Amino acid sequence: MLFAARYGQHRLSSSQHFHYIAPSFWAWKGGEARLRGLSEFVDHVFCILPFEAEVCKSNGLAATFVGHPTLEDVLEINQCINKEWKVQGDGEEFRKTFGISSGSTVISVLPGSRLQEVTRMLSIFSCTMKLLKDAVSELTAVIHVAPNKHVEEYISNAVSDWPVSVILVPGGSPCTKYNSFSASRVALCTSGTVAVELQLARLPCVVAYRAHLLTEWFIRYKAKIPYMSLPNIVLDSAIIPEALFEACTPSQLATLLVDLMHNENLRQKQISAAGKFFDLLDPLKSVSGNSSHKEPVLVEYTPSMMAASAVLNS
Repeated sequence: MLFAARYGQHRLSSSQHFHYIAPSFWAWKGGEARLRGLSEFVDHVFCILPFEAEVCKSNGLAATFVGHPTLEDVLEINQCINKEWKVQGDGEEFRKTFGISSGSTVISVLPGSRLQEVTRMLSIFSCTMKLLKDAVSELTAVIHVAPNKHVEEYISNAVSDWPVSVILVPGGSPCTKYNSFSASRVALCTSGTVAVELQLARLPCVVAYRAHLLTEWFIRYKAKIPYMSLPNIVLDSAIIPEALFEACTPSQLATLLVDLMHNENLRQKQISAAGKFFDLLDPLKSVSGNSSHKEPVLVEYTPSMMAASAVLNS
């Protein structure tokens, strides 16, 4: 912060400094104080959540809501943006490519992208699959592997003794990822951005999270929000089941997943909420002020284009 302050004092008057993605001030006690410090060396903040821009402005920061970066997946996968923020993969193609029978229940498993969280969560997920095997006659776990050499090696070795059939999907291919989501009945994921991607695919999911004891204590002490998954935070409702900290056990996860597999009301509640969630993340609705527009979303109002436009027009 000392460097930032000095940088702010000595920056060239002709240059402007943009900060993409506001800090998560809304998640932590005393978080807004960080915004006042940010204003010392940043001219403009690009916000990815609908409630961030006004708070930034109230703390002396010029801010623009540009939408969440995950919305770009719609353009990348579908090559156009339809009337809603949604990605529909090809589940049948995925089953055919990986030799999954039509009678197999597929569950997408996303243990995280960092080695530390993967090593912690994958063992919990493995035990969860063992319990699910007793409840689901034919189960296939599709594990999404982050493009990280150490993570790839760890997962490849760890799944050799998994109790169910396993398919490893390497990261880096959005098309394959969303095809696998379309083939899946439910998903089990570590808390993170992937929860947004699963909502984009309209795939019901359960969010899990465990960390080091001190990290968990810090979150309990400093956090001012009751949820960890972004859809729940934005909607301010426990739409997605979360199993956090000591509640993140194989038995609890298995119970939540079985309910989500078989209870159509729960499934539809999460799928319907996904539409409301992306309505709030839609930058065009922020610009137009029309929360009910049904026209195709313009490429000019994707998050990257909104940010670029703000830079060019500043």
